[in-house]
Amino acid sequence: MATDGFTTCLWFDGQAEEAAQFYISVFKNSRIGRVSRYTEAGPGPAGSVLTVDFEANGQKFVALNGGPEFTFNEAISFQIHCADQDEVDYYWNKLTEGGGQEVACGWVRDKFGVSWQVVPSVLLDLVTDEDPQKAKRATEAMLSMKKLDIAALKKAHAGE
Repeated sequence: MATDGFTTCLWFDGQAEEAAQFYISVFKNSRIGRVSRYTEAGPGPAGSVLTVDFEANGQKFVALNGGPEFTFNEAISFQIHCADQDEVDYYWNKLTEGGGQEVACGWVRDKFGVSWQVVPSVLLDLVTDEDPQKAKRATEAMLSMKKLDIAALKKAHAGE
């Protein structure tokens, strides 16, 4: 098995370069790598972008202009673990801008249709508390939210 991890391929319909630029603007530790173009062999127009290699938050991706045959859905999503509410708000706002959609329970779909889970790191502790009533209250609070609110989750967990 390769020793340098995995590269996630994201299939776009002509938006690969725009998407890669968007993701590197959202995440720290990001950069664009190699850009490949269609040749006369096709199937895309010669000279148009075929793929864009990029890293977002240190994770490797390739954005592929594959055409309209496939679209994104929630069967695959990326989790963003956030240290605090400021990080939750930052990623939520960035990923919903320009046509992104708030979904539920910390899930958002960006303007390209890619699904993200913007998750405060404390969430798992709250919803898996050994006290089943605390865990239930935190879970119920989470299920009622779109963007997760750490203070409200902690308040529900505490029974306040």
